[in-house]
This record gives sequence, C-alpha cells and structure tokens, in this order.
Amino acid sequence: MTARADTTVDGLVVVDKEAGWTSHDVVSRCRRIFGQRRVGHAGTLDPDATGILLVGLGRVTRVLRFLTALPKTYSAEVVLGTATSTLDASGTATGTWDMTGVPLDDVRAAAATLTGDIFQVPPMVSAVKVGGRRLHALAREGIEVERPARPVTVHRFDVAPGPEPGVVRIEVECSSGTYVRVLAADLGTALGGGAHLRNLRRTRVGSFTVEDARPLAALSPATVLTPAQALRDLDQVVVPAPMVTSIRHGLALDRVPLGIGGAGPWGLLDDDHRLLAVYEATDTDRIRPAVVLAGQG
Repeated sequence: MTARADTTVDGLVVVDKEAGWTSHDVVSRCRRIFGQRRVGHAGTLDPDATGILLVGLGRVTRVLRFLTALPKTYSAEVVLGTATSTLDASGTATGTWDMTGVPLDDVRAAAATLTGDIFQVPPMVSAVKVGGRRLHALAREGIEVERPARPVTVHRFDVAPGPEPGVVRIEVECSSGTYVRVLAADLGTALGGGAHLRNLRRTRVGSFTVEDARPLAALSPATVLTPAQALRDLDQVVVPAPMVTSIRHGLALDRVPLGIGGAGPWGLLDDDHRLLAVYEATDTDRIRPAVVLAGQG
C-alpha cells in the first residue's frame, strides 16, 4: 500500500462479496471506507452471486484490465428441469421438464461437450452492449435482440451430486468473459430439457482465492495489497536503478539487457519492489509501456 500526502491509497482489496450487493455497491462502499474517489473493480459479479471481487484503489484502477483478464473459478448449483428468463434463480420459469431421473454420468458427459474452446451467446441480462445499449437495459424494457456468439474457454467443468434430486453441484474454471449461467442453461439443453443456475460463488481469480478475501466490514488499510502484490500474476522484473528515469518518462526499453522473455505483459519494479509500470511486447526486442505508475498523479 502506498500513501501520498493527499491520503489517497494505492492498492488492491480482495473482497468477499455478499449476496444482494451489486459490484457498483461494493465500489461505493470502498470509496467511503478509504475516503477516496478513485476506486474500481475488475470483473463484475452478479448481485445474487457471492465471492471474490477485486477492487482497485488509487493508481491501481489504471491496471485493473490486467486483473480482469485473469482466469476465474466458480462453484454453483444447476437446477435441472426448469429454464428461467434470466438463466438463474432470480428469473421467472420459461419451461419445465421432468429431469429428476437424469443419470449423473449423462450430466457429466454433457458438461464435457461444453468444455474447451466454445462459443457462448451472452445472456440478455448481461452488461454486453449491442447497438450502443447494454443488454440488461433492453431486457428491462422487454426487448430481446440477436446477440453474436463469442469465443470463451472452459478449462474445467466438474459435476457432482447435488443436495436434492434434479440438482447438481458444479465447479467451473474458465476464461474471462465466460457466463456460468449460460453454461447451466446449455447443460440443460444438451440433456434434452432446460436448467438454470443458483448459488453462484466466485472462488478464485488468477492466484487470488477466497482465503485472500475479506468481507466489506473487515476492510481496513491493513487489508490493502500493494500495487506490486496486486499484479502478482504478471511476470515481474526488478529493473536497474539507471532505468527508472526512462520508465518514469514512458520510454520503450530493450528486453535483452533485462533478461525478459515470453509474451508479457510484465510488471517492472524498482529495487524496493514498488511497481513502476506495466510493459507490453512489440514485434521487436523492444518493450513499450502500457501503463506508467511511477511519477503519475
């Protein structure tokens, strides 16, 4: 955590969001807790969902896109036999089937067809924009529009017995941008009926787990991670002191003297392991700044 003369805090808090809170609600509460305006989140979590929401403070709001892109893990329950207007338990039923006798092996086989590189149609209750308007705003007006399918990756789709007949527990590890409620609905369709999602919980974002998370009531300056800790999932490089000035001025650097390999992006740190900037690759051996934090207001 970095404190400046204006008392602005630069860092990250890993929030364990409660059900009933929107992601915007959490950001607003963090603004009050830390007494500052520059607060944002990485990756919206539905109001009914619980679990990890990464909230950036101060300068870390400028690098949240690198956190948003991290893979995520969710646990939830899928109710077989009832499709809903929102694809989750908050919607109204749009169709029913008797699926209480579907064997667990059949559910697992259907889940396997939804694993790997797949295409998803975003739900009408999502924040995706079509024609300049967010889908959830159109849905509130009773308008449904065509949505192009988007590529996502489901790394793992595990199915286990649920708490009651016709309900299964799932754990999904997926790329950013994957809608677990769509996976639930598609699972029902693949089984010859319908389904919806309930009790969604985000349990991991990159290397951040629920063990790292704190409820809003427990947040304090002591729970704030430094900017370097916030970007711990990026490759990080400590740069020689003479290079710091070049980084502060946003100059491109030669990756060879720094021993930087791979595709990036990279977090560049000073000798005290403070985050100076995030650099990205080019088509040459030069790397260029994506975001410069050092010396910025």
